[in-house]
Amino acid sequence: MKTATLPSLRVEPEFRHAAESVLQQGESLSGLMEKSLRDEVTRRRNQAEFIARGLAARDEGKRSGVYHDADTVHAELRAMLVEAVAKAAGKAKA
Repeated sequence: MKTATLPSLRVEPEFRHAAESVLQQGESLSGLMEKSLRDEVTRRRNQAEFIARGLAARDEGKRSGVYHDADTVHAELRAMLVEAVAKAAGKAKA
């Protein structure tokens, strides 16, 4: 598989030093930059999907006239969390 290169990144020397100062053992500056870029691409894709789901839910609410009260949704989510935590605690004991 062929690889592609990204444009070089020009930064102030102080910023380069700051980036180098946080490198973990065995990590290169190029590796940090690639990981950071991958993480940002993922974050932006997730954000776009989240917004799309929100807009679809809004449209469905307008279409159906069915809306859900936030307090009710929060209560249901809390109950689901309590159940999941209890289930996980049960598995941990087994």
